[in-house]
Amino acid sequence: MKVQRLITFSLVAVLAIALAGCGGKTGETSDSDVSGSIRIEGSDTMVNLANGWREAFEEVNPDVMISIKGGGTGTGVAAIINGTVDFANASREVKDEERVEAEGRGTNFVETEVAKDGIAVVIHPSNAVKGLTLEQLGQIYRGEIVNWKNVGGADAQIVLLSRDSASGTYEFFKEAVVGKEKEYSRATKLLASTQGIVDETKANPNAIGYVGLGFITPDLKVVEIDGVAASIDTALDGSYPLSRGLYMYSNGEPTGVMRTYLDWILGPDGQAIATELGFVPVAK
Repeated sequence: MKVQRLITFSLVAVLAIALAGCGGKTGETSDSDVSGSIRIEGSDTMVNLANGWREAFEEVNPDVMISIKGGGTGTGVAAIINGTVDFANASREVKDEERVEAEGRGTNFVETEVAKDGIAVVIHPSNAVKGLTLEQLGQIYRGEIVNWKNVGGADAQIVLLSRDSASGTYEFFKEAVVGKEKEYSRATKLLASTQGIVDETKANPNAIGYVGLGFITPDLKVVEIDGVAASIDTALDGSYPLSRGLYMYSNGEPTGVMRTYLDWILGPDGQAIATELGFVPVAK
């Protein structure tokens, strides 16, 4: 009898351990069951955010491999059309001409807003200018105002910094500030990355540039626009005039591991990371 009771107890213990290893619920799928690869390319503004999401997701889903490349929104959209990536990160909406090209190639853009952002206008900390109107900012970038003394600064020529034309931030800033039917000053220095603008602005007392909220550092001075400072709160409530959505585009509705990843980004964990990195969570 003692032997029989010992055998019975051992079987129960083994069964309990097995159930515990399965989460105690039949048919439940854990994060570790997710596997596959996802290729993402596009907006440089979103590179830090995309890498933050990737690292956190892969930590709890070790069988998923996510690759992130920048290069600008236009580059990412072209990659979706060409079928070389799964998602395009975009800091602007897809253009009409891109939609026409996509339709001709059999690509069906599906847009998902994954976060919001504000475009902060930044200068060197030594610059005395505190704020500009949106009109003054446009005049500066069109080359109509060329000296800091005309807007309350020192007697020095303004050095204009901008992203290059492949950037969604470039396109957004052109429409919102420079003017849709107007052009950037020929003196504008076009840079291939947002980090390039950060570095140049920190190094040049006469520079002015624009970056996403996630790229603001203590050694940059943020200029108020129309009396409002760029921040998560002012971008979320719309009081800051240079606010926008950030998007992920896919070819058709995402399925499988792509769907799982996108849902995670839009969930509390993904949106918390957006906030931590200086971006604005999508309002629910």
